[in-house]
Amino acid sequence: MRARAAVERGVDPVGQSTADGAEDRVAEDRVAEVMDLLRARGGRASGARRVILEAMATGPAHRTAEELAEQIHAEHPAVHQATVYRTLERFEELGVVYHSHLGHGPAQWHLGENHHVHLTCDRCGAVIDADQADFEEVAAALRDRYGFSLDIRHFAITGTCAGCADGDGRDPW
Repeated sequence: MRARAAVERGVDPVGQSTADGAEDRVAEDRVAEVMDLLRARGGRASGARRVILEAMATGPAHRTAEELAEQIHAEHPAVHQATVYRTLERFEELGVVYHSHLGHGPAQWHLGENHHVHLTCDRCGAVIDADQADFEEVAAALRDRYGFSLDIRHFAITGTCAGCADGDGRDPW
């Protein structure tokens, strides 16, 4: 929870500010890329879709569709919740966003260029973004042994975070 809260406040988990303007430029570039992709694939690059994409690119990394719709509707009352849901589905078809289930509760939505694995603490609810590369050996073993292609973006791996596990002496196996 601490790392997620820090990122949402504009500070990365190690305490460095993320509000230097570079992220805004990256977000603007990403929005332009997605709008171009949408047009190239025969979709409409509407104002509502741009607003939704901008909110995804500049807001917290982990948000429910309801949270996103609430934020957007507060700033743009003409953009309704149904539009947000349909747009998220269309963006997911394009590979621009994806959703994950981080334990109990509604799905969380993310921009698709930052693939990562979610580690969710069963005790405090902390969500830790782990590098997808950390799971390459597991993915290769499953592919070799079972012919199974792993997609670990959709569900979280649950367990106990370091803060909750300090001194509890439990062995997960």
